[in-house]
Amino acid sequence: MAGSKEIRTKIKSVQNTRKITKAMEMVAASKMRKAQERMRRARPYAEKIRNIAAHLASANPEYRHPFLVHHDTVKACGMIVITTDKGLCGGMNTNILRAVTAKLRDLEKDGEKIDVTAIGNKGFGFMNRIGAKVVSHVVQLGDTPHLEKFIGPIKVQLDAYTRGEVDRVFLCYTKFINTMKQEPVVEQLLPLPAEKLGEAGADYSWDYIYEPDAQTVLDELLVRYIETLIYQAVAENMASEQSARMVAMKAASDNAKKVIDDLQLSYNKARQASITKELSEIVSGAAAV
Repeated sequence: MAGSKEIRTKIKSVQNTRKITKAMEMVAASKMRKAQERMRRARPYAEKIRNIAAHLASANPEYRHPFLVHHDTVKACGMIVITTDKGLCGGMNTNILRAVTAKLRDLEKDGEKIDVTAIGNKGFGFMNRIGAKVVSHVVQLGDTPHLEKFIGPIKVQLDAYTRGEVDRVFLCYTKFINTMKQEPVVEQLLPLPAEKLGEAGADYSWDYIYEPDAQTVLDELLVRYIETLIYQAVAENMASEQSARMVAMKAASDNAKKVIDDLQLSYNKARQASITKELSEIVSGAAAV
């Protein structure tokens, strides 16, 4: 059994670690509430712009924006991977990167070339390690997502799709379900599926007064819609990050408490054994005298 001094040192070390994890848990809880509120505020805007884009697209069947046109053959794909900049958030990054790796394997099996845009330091480092072709990236987004920070890297993929260099673009992120559950999502971003625009099953359409013309408005609106989808995905990912970090740090704090209790029990046993030994020596010495 370890000595009393050694056990006291271990207890002190675990207590210091528990203070750190407890503080990180409280910080993550505070940031989580703000991230969830930001994510919920973005949803009505995304829904409204989706409805307008769907109405415009159905009201002008003679013009099809490149984002709505499905290519007959698929030779190259783009992939936008959203991860966190920091770790200590459980298996969140591991789960989304595992899903991305599986998708990459399936696409490569079909002979498709993949261009990757990485948003977040963890995804950027992982893609470089596996040898993926990273055409653009952005890291250090901070706690509040700003569209102007990642619009440049995203535009690389959008321009490549418009020029016909890639035939599909996928969006990969972690969707926020609730505080205890986050779900990795790999979905097609371009061409826009009919169900995402809400065109399927619609028995009516709206029309608008256009300025300057319908094609210009539709071109501008669909680009804004794609940017909104990506912003919403980043907001969902940040809410998931803070939730996963809070849960992970709470689990670490609870485990540290259990370790401290076990070490305290061992310390008490060692101290009791030491006292018993000293008493035995005193009694033995008295009996000898």
